[in-house]
Amino acid sequence: MDDGYSESGNRPQTRRPAALSDGRVGPPLSARYRRRRAGALGVLAAIALVLGVVIGAGSGSGSIHKASVAPSGYFTRIQALAAAGTGSFAAAEQRAETAAINRTLAYTPYVRIAGSQHREIALTFDDGPGPYTPQVLSVLERTHTPATFFEVGVLEKYFHASTAQIVAHGYPIGDHTETHAPMSELSRKLQQQQLLEQTAAIGDYGAPFPRLFRPPYGLWNSATLALLKRYRMLMVLWTVDTNDYQLPGVKAIVDAAVGGAKPGAIILMHDAGGNRTETIAALPQIIRKLRRRGYKLVTVPRLLLDNPAPKNQDLAGLSGAG
Repeated sequence: MDDGYSESGNRPQTRRPAALSDGRVGPPLSARYRRRRAGALGVLAAIALVLGVVIGAGSGSGSIHKASVAPSGYFTRIQALAAAGTGSFAAAEQRAETAAINRTLAYTPYVRIAGSQHREIALTFDDGPGPYTPQVLSVLERTHTPATFFEVGVLEKYFHASTAQIVAHGYPIGDHTETHAPMSELSRKLQQQQLLEQTAAIGDYGAPFPRLFRPPYGLWNSATLALLKRYRMLMVLWTVDTNDYQLPGVKAIVDAAVGGAKPGAIILMHDAGGNRTETIAALPQIIRKLRRRGYKLVTVPRLLLDNPAPKNQDLAGLSGAG
């Protein structure tokens, strides 16, 4: 990883509208505008009443009472989709994805590939947050592409704004240790510190306790698996290594990602740990070409929900920096 990291910039301040002399905020409403607004609201109310009667008649009962119940259920569903609370659609999705991780852990402590039930693939990024993470996030946002990030805890004090942005987007953040340490070379106690110090670091910026873990350099041992079992973390390896950390060129990164694509694949890339300009240039091409081949890009938890992982995970030939 590069050592020349700098502090992130200040957050922009939210500007509030100026208060008027009578205590209100915003421009004063003219009497004419108030009358027009009241008239418009009256028209909307009348339309809503007519629609309610029509819906009630269409239900076969002809009852105005039932007409008022039908829109209620509809608007309740709309509210669930738009809300962010415990009864929201987003919360239900998160519960389902968490359950998928739990089901996977019941028969395997790690995954290299999910099932092939659907043409879905997960893009993953290691070693962040870093100076290139905002550009990766910009591509993902512009192309409406979800992804999963495995972050290094020690970098949070420099680039935590990106972690907060990842959380705001709803992308999962996994544990990639506190200092990008080779876990198999550490004692159990030191491995535990690497895991928990990272969870505390990302937690300071809104990330929940991670249910996913990726070992740096792909190095782990039985002590690692015992700790992951204790903290109910699933070790997420990879199906395709783009080798982007070696700066092989944009075309090579794209060819590796697209050439190794298959249903249930987990693609490894990096958003930090060095110069990531090639990764950023390759990412839009990877997304476009995978979608042209009929793949849907999802997060790792969603991948496991839609495509339960095979019980036998073949780790032969697994390579890469992780």
